[in-house]
Amino acid sequence: MRDSTIVDRRDLEFQLFELFDAGSLTQRPRFAEHSRETFMAALDAAQAIAEEKFAPHNRTSDDHEPQFDGQRVSIIPAVREALQAYCTAGMLAAGKDYEAGGMQLPALVAHAVQSLFKSANIATSSYVGLTMGNANVIERFGSPAQKRKYLEALLTGRFFGTMALTEPQAGSSLADLTTRAVPRPDGTYALTGNKIFISGGDHELSENIVHLVLARIPGGPPGVKGISLFTVPKYHVNDDGSLGERNDVALAGLIHKMGWRGTTSTMLSFGERGECIGELVGDPHHGLAYMFQMMNEARIGVGMGAAMLGYRGYLASLRYARERAQGRLPGEKRPDAPQVPLIEHADIRRMLLAQKAYVEGGYALCLYAARLVDELHTADSDNSRNEAGLLLDLLTPVVKSWPSQWCLEANSLAIQIHGGYGFTREYPVEQFYRDNRLNLIHEGTHGIQGLDLLGRKVMMHDGVALQLLTREIDATVTDACHDANVSAEAEALAHAWREIETTVATLRPVLAGQTARVLSQANAFLEVFGHATVAWLWLRQGLAASRALANLPNAGDEAFYRGKLHTCRWFFRHELPRMQTHHSLLRRLDDTTLTMAPEWF
Repeated sequence: MRDSTIVDRRDLEFQLFELFDAGSLTQRPRFAEHSRETFMAALDAAQAIAEEKFAPHNRTSDDHEPQFDGQRVSIIPAVREALQAYCTAGMLAAGKDYEAGGMQLPALVAHAVQSLFKSANIATSSYVGLTMGNANVIERFGSPAQKRKYLEALLTGRFFGTMALTEPQAGSSLADLTTRAVPRPDGTYALTGNKIFISGGDHELSENIVHLVLARIPGGPPGVKGISLFTVPKYHVNDDGSLGERNDVALAGLIHKMGWRGTTSTMLSFGERGECIGELVGDPHHGLAYMFQMMNEARIGVGMGAAMLGYRGYLASLRYARERAQGRLPGEKRPDAPQVPLIEHADIRRMLLAQKAYVEGGYALCLYAARLVDELHTADSDNSRNEAGLLLDLLTPVVKSWPSQWCLEANSLAIQIHGGYGFTREYPVEQFYRDNRLNLIHEGTHGIQGLDLLGRKVMMHDGVALQLLTREIDATVTDACHDANVSAEAEALAHAWREIETTVATLRPVLAGQTARVLSQANAFLEVFGHATVAWLWLRQGLAASRALANLPNAGDEAFYRGKLHTCRWFFRHELPRMQTHHSLLRRLDDTTLTMAPEWF
């Protein structure tokens, strides 16, 4: 298997087929025409395009970010070429029905396919990632006319899409949105307002851009209950699919961020001339619920992007540590002794182990979420589908946040391994760090995700989702207890999960009465919950590796499986125990943060 700078294909195939059993999905009617061979073919095609079209301009688009001259946005040609290759290969519709021109791949495989593009070039891949989410919202909630007008164009890449939520005065507080949508006699709406930080908000990479815009219809309820959703194209679309005149959507300027420099980050003005026309999606005042489909998909996408940027840094630093000779081992007294490769030093292996644990654990977390999407849509019983939906709801804030935090830490370690060179632009690891740093805020900050997890998801339906996850974890623990290679880790996970349950049981009865005090520690809860969940996925990986070692299909795989097993042990010995301090603070209802007066800073 050829080496790659964007992914360890052996790990990817292990996770797909040995950890998450992608092959079993071919027994379901929707995927019956697929096989392991067709899944591999899709991955091979994606990897080839990612390596040949996306990866080569990753640095170039960072050095030469999009520019706006007051009239049009200019982007280096390689971005359009890559996106054309992606769209021509049908990657935008990888998970869609055959009848819609899609590959009808399981979500598990489709997300694995997309992970290769995110790894190769997160900025360029963002244009099509946003477009997929946009198309999914229109497909689910749009009118028949909106579907006819937009869906095929979006899924073939003729149009690209965005989501336009954030406003300068509101930030993450969507209840404070002020963009207005006034009904017109013909059933359309006239929009006025401003949006900021809209990724992919203007460019000439596609014929048209379809904005999904949150706005208020006059007379609607205040707060989030009065928000509606609208399709607002850059160019009007005629009934025959051809483009009409330019809509009144103006690019007010580009925002230049520390990372993702190849993605246009825009300030958009709607209705400067009073002629911005949009169409209502679904029912009035239900826009936030509709948009949350795209936002939740985007949160999984952010987690996957964070995992893959961490993966890129890990692979780069691993290669550097193998090739770079520096220093001598402790105990070597001869000054003329040859220098040894960096990887021979224990502290370098410590940093490599941490990266491997974070990025392969984060990758497993995101792929598990994708596997739940398959269960949600194709499981053979209503009960199984409902359970998958609850688990997915519970884990979405973790999938977004855990890789964003810990795979960024992997990027930091990759820079450290490179030494002084890691801080220079001659090596790629500094860009991976800058790109990944944005994921801590994309689709909701850590604080927002923590509030969602502790304040809503863990407690929803009287804790049913948490009970379901506990059932899954207990099943893994029971299996692993019978395997000497991972029995100690199984015992440690059982203890760690009981600690989660104890903390939840402590917080549940006081949450309603002391909401602010409990939720002031939501970030700590997000961290302990995320670490315990990833520990579970590492135990599953360790168990799979142990079983494979007992009956090696290929003698050349021994090092791979031993690496998996050893990294599982490292995570349990070095990472999981660190969470106990957070549990103590949570159970004491520590109010140090809450009681710090603003004037004391």
